[in-house]
Amino acid sequence: MTHHDKYTITAAFPYANGPIHIGHLSGVYLPADIFVRYLRRNNRDVIFICGSDEYGIPITLKAREENTTPEKIVNKYHFMIHESLFKIGIHFDNYSRTSTKIHKKISISFFKKLCKEKKIFEKETEQYYDNQVKQFLADRYISGRCPHCKRDGAYGDQCENCGISLSPEDLINPMSTISRSNPILKKTKHWYFPLNEYQKFLEKWILKDHKTDWKINVYGQAKSWLNKGLQARSITRDLNWGIPIEEEGKVLYVWFEATIGYISSTIEWAKINKKDWKPYWKDKKTKLIQFIGKDNIVFHCIIFPSILKAYNCKYILPDKIVANEFLNLENKKISTSKKWGVWVHDYLKDFPNQQDSLRYMLIANMPEKKDSNFKWKDFQKKNNTELVAILGNFVNRSITLIQKYNNGIIPFPGFFSVKDQDILKKIKKYPEDIGNLIESFRFREAMICLMDLARLGNKYLTQEEPWKENFSQKEKRRETILYVSFQIVGILAQLSEPFLPYTAKKLLKMLRLKTFFWKDIKEMEEILSPGHFLGKKNLLFKIITNKSVDQQIKRLETIKKKNE
Repeated sequence: MTHHDKYTITAAFPYANGPIHIGHLSGVYLPADIFVRYLRRNNRDVIFICGSDEYGIPITLKAREENTTPEKIVNKYHFMIHESLFKIGIHFDNYSRTSTKIHKKISISFFKKLCKEKKIFEKETEQYYDNQVKQFLADRYISGRCPHCKRDGAYGDQCENCGISLSPEDLINPMSTISRSNPILKKTKHWYFPLNEYQKFLEKWILKDHKTDWKINVYGQAKSWLNKGLQARSITRDLNWGIPIEEEGKVLYVWFEATIGYISSTIEWAKINKKDWKPYWKDKKTKLIQFIGKDNIVFHCIIFPSILKAYNCKYILPDKIVANEFLNLENKKISTSKKWGVWVHDYLKDFPNQQDSLRYMLIANMPEKKDSNFKWKDFQKKNNTELVAILGNFVNRSITLIQKYNNGIIPFPGFFSVKDQDILKKIKKYPEDIGNLIESFRFREAMICLMDLARLGNKYLTQEEPWKENFSQKEKRRETILYVSFQIVGILAQLSEPFLPYTAKKLLKMLRLKTFFWKDIKEMEEILSPGHFLGKKNLLFKIITNKSVDQQIKRLETIKKKNE
């Protein structure tokens, strides 16, 4: 990692139309969190920015479904989402929301400047209109058959079955999702952003500059958009829920203003902390890295950079845009509307103080290159056979032995065998290996590497058998074995923090150790020195029982029946 002055890390704003689920965590928030924790451990100047996305049709649909107002919906879910993320260990520098005054002000200033400089234009078109409820049908207010995969139930902006982006006029047999009636076409005026004028700029920026350093899925999707040729896109909607522009009944399209939310959230952070926000968005040396879900690739690779370019105020462009594929649940697509999911706030209630068990499963199973699957039985197995039986077991064995044979004090080692020397040399490589994997966004492999270290420790204890009674005092063999295994425990405590922050905290407390900078770990002669007193022993992980997992499976079966 070259030393950059600053890092601005953003995580996609979750939609405040429902609670947060494990798909969101494994797609966006855990990758971003691991990366940010690692940057902080490298003493980098980093801000971690997010917030709730509170406009757009899904919110109004949810309000209608729950017979309440959009304001009440976003308030309910904004706090619920933020709390869930915080409790699972994802700590932002600023978690804002798009209904703030500051966000409205910044978004409108973008709109007005583009308007004044004639970078956007007004155009009259015919759009679908529901005569029964007397309103225009934007995006999700309209559904029909997908022209690509021919499945019914595609929305006016996207087919959730095949994932393709759509416009309402692409749909076969369109229908209003409000009144279930067939809409008519009616004239309306909207503001358009001429994306086509940014085709050349995007081709150079994406296809030339980032051909080799972007993830394949992101680069591939952006490239296919560019290959099709970009079209002007409307940036206003006929709605009453959103950021209003001066014309009656028109609001900014959520995708125009939501990405500007990253900037307004940073400005809000700067005001609270009496800092200058500009270096984080306008300094050429700052790296902007954006973590998103794969359904948001077009907005972050094509629309947002074009808006920044058009606005032309020295904004930096993203250095990396990192998107994972989707996580399924028990072989089916997670769906908020069908209630098919594992919600983080529910998980935290059902499995108190087991945040890291979920984090571990989701990282081990992260859909980095292809869709992956969460199964409750796998979750139980991973927790019990890996966290408990490998990592937890190694730490527990080591501490039990040192309490029994050395009063919980790190011993002075005797003579190191060839094997001991080999192990002490080997463990020094782990900070660099894990660091390199995190830097290249290979979080799954990074955690596998961490578990290899715990396996190494377990194997060492099993082979050396320090509990044997026939050790001669003269050679201090037992002391040496305990000393070596505690160097492994110490490194595990340091390196587990980006992945398993709650476990790392417990472990550091047991070892009476503070957190070190990442690069210092590999340069230290020893992590735990002879004569160092350990703290109280604690179990790191709990076994997950059949009963608790069967309850979860039963709950899903009930939902499945309802959906059929």
